[in-house]
Amino acid sequence: MGRSRNARRGQAAEAVVEAVDGGLAQLVPDRDRARAWTLLVDGAPQSHVDLDDPAHLAFEYQRRLGHVIDLVAPPGRPVQAVHLGGGAFTLARYTAATRPRSTQQVVERDAALVQLVRRALPLDPNARIRVRSTDAREGLAKIPDGWADLVIVDVFSGARTPAHLTSVEFLTEVRRALKDGGVYAANLADGPPLAHLRGQISTAAAVFPELALVADPAVLRGKRFGNAVLVASAHPLPVAELTRRAASDPHPARVEHGRALADFTGGAAAVTDAAAVASPAPPPSVFR
Repeated sequence: MGRSRNARRGQAAEAVVEAVDGGLAQLVPDRDRARAWTLLVDGAPQSHVDLDDPAHLAFEYQRRLGHVIDLVAPPGRPVQAVHLGGGAFTLARYTAATRPRSTQQVVERDAALVQLVRRALPLDPNARIRVRSTDAREGLAKIPDGWADLVIVDVFSGARTPAHLTSVEFLTEVRRALKDGGVYAANLADGPPLAHLRGQISTAAAVFPELALVADPAVLRGKRFGNAVLVASAHPLPVAELTRRAASDPHPARVEHGRALADFTGGAAAVTDAAAVASPAPPPSVFR
């Protein structure tokens, strides 16, 4: 472990491979960035972290969630954030770097993964980031009413979102934890015919009056499997600025809201605990 953690320029970092609760974790060094790493679990990319520049977001969906973090409050203002799903704590690190003095809670069920990340990719000791190793819904239940400015959900088990994090009951608990003007943002993954994605939009609409969806146009057209970021709040969202930022990304995304988003949903039913199922597994070609 020592060589991988202490690698410096002129000494090539080595990949770290360890068994964790969720499978086989790999930390692969980024050849273009001296202290950057990609986390994979069972071959599925989970996170990218640059210890020298925690504000750098390499993954498309994480950049989109980064835009939500940027717009949830005036620039630089501390926020109270809950991250359900930890990975390598990329978005918690981003929030700490861009909004100093923020208070954050990360809920990551995989205790062995948390230990690996803490050891190999240490958090800034000055960042106010608390990590709990428990189930996401159980961790959310411990958040006080109206505590969070932001709840980000990015939970995958075997590359699928667990069923109990897809329901109206779950999102009702998210809304309980949010401040009145707080924002919910979720990383969702789906492919044609987009039944899971449409159902998740309807589920969010049953709890929150304001919604927006950020995704690659090819994903929205059902041309390929991919990620979409669903954003919801009790108050109007900064749709115009979110649209501008998403469109100017290296991999541009489209933002759907209002009537267009309702039409996209196509009358899909909201999901309840009784009927919830995990998100679809990605095709093997996604990670090649």
